Amino acid sequence: MYDSILVATDGSEAAATAIDHAIALAQRFDAPLYGIAVVDERTEYDTGIVDPEEARRHLEERAAGWLADLETTATDGDVSVETTVRSGVPHEEILDYAAERDADAVVLGSRGRSSFKGALLGSTVDRVVRTADRPVLVVG
Repeated sequence: MYDSILVATDGSEAAATAIDHAIALAQRFDAPLYGIAVVDERTEYDTGIVDPEEARRHLEERAAGWLADLETTATDGDVSVETTVRSGVPHEEILDYAAERDADAVVLGSRGRSSFKGALLGSTVDRVVRTADRPVLVVG
């Protein structure tokens, strides 16, 4: 059913749950797993206090850390995984990477780091669900 699976992470608890589900799917279907973390380029730091390049570097390092955790968890589950950090608009980068890797399904946590408590779906998740051309599994 699924020859490859993409999971997106932002380091949130919901993303960790999504990673567990994506790994279980990859195990079940003996499918490779792809992981992505997106640095949202729409976030600007032009206050004169924070150096934009330093802020971007920090965000990229955090994203790489989230993917390192994903790689460890996947490896522990005997699942092949390839990861990437992208910069851009999160839902667009997720869907572009899914198309590049021809992922049969995209797995996402229901709420990300920036969503307020009680929201049904994060804005990135909502946009992925509405515009995806492949199945999307949203994990709570």
